[in-house]
Amino acid sequence: MFDSLYIAWKYILFHKWKTAILVAVISLTFYLPAGVEALVDETTRQLRLRASETPLLIGAKGSEAELVLNSLYFDTKPPAEMTMAAKQRVRTSGYAEAIPLYVRFRTRDKPIVGTTLEYFAFRELEIKSGRQFAILGECVIGAEIASEFGVAPGDSMLSQSENIFDLAGVYPLKMKVVGVLRASGTPDDTAVFVDLKTAWIIAGLGHGHQDLAQEETADSLLKKEGNLLTANASVQTYTEITEQNAASFHFHGNPNTFPVTAIVALPHDRRSKTLLVGKFQSAGEELQIVQPTETMERLLASIIRVRTFVLAGSILLGTATVLSVFLVFALSLRIRGQEIATMRKIGIASRRLVLIIVWEILLVVVSGGVIAMVLALLTRRFSAEAIQWFLL
Repeated sequence: MFDSLYIAWKYILFHKWKTAILVAVISLTFYLPAGVEALVDETTRQLRLRASETPLLIGAKGSEAELVLNSLYFDTKPPAEMTMAAKQRVRTSGYAEAIPLYVRFRTRDKPIVGTTLEYFAFRELEIKSGRQFAILGECVIGAEIASEFGVAPGDSMLSQSENIFDLAGVYPLKMKVVGVLRASGTPDDTAVFVDLKTAWIIAGLGHGHQDLAQEETADSLLKKEGNLLTANASVQTYTEITEQNAASFHFHGNPNTFPVTAIVALPHDRRSKTLLVGKFQSAGEELQIVQPTETMERLLASIIRVRTFVLAGSILLGTATVLSVFLVFALSLRIRGQEIATMRKIGIASRRLVLIIVWEILLVVVSGGVIAMVLALLTRRFSAEAIQWFLL
């Protein structure tokens, strides 16, 4: 028996390229269903966890999925906007606390999240280095952004223009990085957080101007009549907020009419949650209230259906691969006719020849199976990191 195993081992080592290809094909065939299963399980776990940690979302009428994905994962295009008056409605109801979100702009293709300090306590986000934002123009970045771009407190990040042909004069804002968040393994790691007012400045709702009373701006002055100063078109609209110009930034209009994309509602108890849901489901209501867990389960149902098709396809592919492997062995036996005839002439019995061939097949199949098992275990072990790498 062991001499047959030894001959089979020497044969597959001699034909190393053929053996390597067969082992690779078999290992990938066995690994694909297990790998897909591990990744899908981890994806659904992470999606469910983020949704379960968010009791309620309030947004403008539209796609529930778009609202949830944008508010929880800062992904997809921004949903329809509503006004800050929605936050006041939630608070005055007495049923819940409200955390506004304005997720519309990006920097270096990463989302800029306009919010309040309550968001960090809600998500249990901690500052690893630096401090929390305190004035206009400051931002706090996620751990992944700091690592990917080598950004640290004291550096700057520039918001991206939504339209390079913007005729409204809304210029990119140079934001000062004042803090880096500790890694949380969530979409917060790849976001840039700013105060709501800073996000509104990016949107062009607030701005600052040069002080026309200063000598260095004399060229921009057209006319001076007492305290009334008239400037020409060369007056600079600031794209960076500093200690020197911060006082010149101001907003036009009522802040309650300024936009947000979502409100995270944190009910005080189950009864308050039920009453708040009912309050935003009355006839004629312009806003929608969403329970992220329910919306996410509907999305996951689609993922699970896709997984079923993928696994079914993997099984069919595996069957075809196994048949192909056996075909390779069958053709190999025909090619090895002279070799087998020689082995018979030197006295090797037919039963021993069959045993050698069986050992060759087993060694290849078992090697592929072991590699597939190792890959599957590694995928399950590092599935969380893999999902974050793909999604974040």
